[in-house]
Amino acid sequence: MGAIASSSSELVASASCASRLEAVFMRCFTHSDCTRLAGGFDEPLYKPAGCEGEIHVLQYREDFVASALHEVAHWCIAGPARRLQTDFGYWYIPDGRNPGQQRAFEAVEYKPQALEWFFSKACAQQFHISIDNLHGSMGDGDSDSDFERLVVAQAQKWQCEGLPVDGGKFFRALCREFSVADDLAGLHFSSSELHQ
Repeated sequence: MGAIASSSSELVASASCASRLEAVFMRCFTHSDCTRLAGGFDEPLYKPAGCEGEIHVLQYREDFVASALHEVAHWCIAGPARRLQTDFGYWYIPDGRNPGQQRAFEAVEYKPQALEWFFSKACAQQFHISIDNLHGSMGDGDSDSDFERLVVAQAQKWQCEGLPVDGGKFFRALCREFSVADDLAGLHFSSSELHQ
């Protein structure tokens, strides 16, 4: 009975946090960029508006906070031209990618995951790096470690140079919402943190 209560309260907490993320995104971007963040979907997807005056929808899985943060990171990095394309014009090959496909995935994925890490810190959530290929090849050699190094290096670079404009705006808004200091210099990004 206790485990069920714990699981139930965790689900409520996740849904509550997801609702707060949607509200923060709305305050930051709905009016300026005609985009809303929406959960409750089986798979994440960015759907640009079909006609002028309609709203773009950034969908994330169920009420998963990590999914919401990850999709917002992609949106922030995509920029205006890619935001006119379904899923920002990216291809997606599901779990089971071969080594070449995995390398191509990692080449476009390390920046969104680095930005997601900042967002996770801003709302006091644990960040988990993802190679998103549990049943496929890891690529050449120790690819997941190479990918991890790329994510860490990008996070450290943005810590020194500043976040992309939309990413910085969302990060600061999350910090205010979740009462977290928005001092980039005070953050810590390392491989060891990813294995805690």
